[in-house]
Amino acid sequence: MPSFETRQRDGVTILDLKGKITIGVGDVQLRGAVHQALDSGSTKILLNFAGVTTIDSSGIGELVSSYTTTNHRGGKLKLVSLPPKVNDILHITQLITVFDVYDTEDEAVAAFD
Repeated sequence: MPSFETRQRDGVTILDLKGKITIGVGDVQLRGAVHQALDSGSTKILLNFAGVTTIDSSGIGELVSSYTTTNHRGGKLKLVSLPPKVNDILHITQLITVFDVYDTEDEAVAAFD
């Protein structure tokens, strides 16, 4: 079962993702977590993938949807600590060119300024 923890750092809402982001569970939770952050007024959202073990096409679709929704609401969505499998999928799909991806949380948080 995937889990998401939300925390704040320097005005950035960080969602620590853990587990599988797959059809039916993880994708729905990801959408809910991003929408909750946006609804609470966050405009800087960082998705921390350090604890993600698997992502499927449904999870990738939700990631794109979350990115689009955040942009339409005037916010920014960035990704950090992609596991090799997730990184490979983003490269294969060319989505790596859409997202701002960082290796460390420090780099990612600093990039919002």
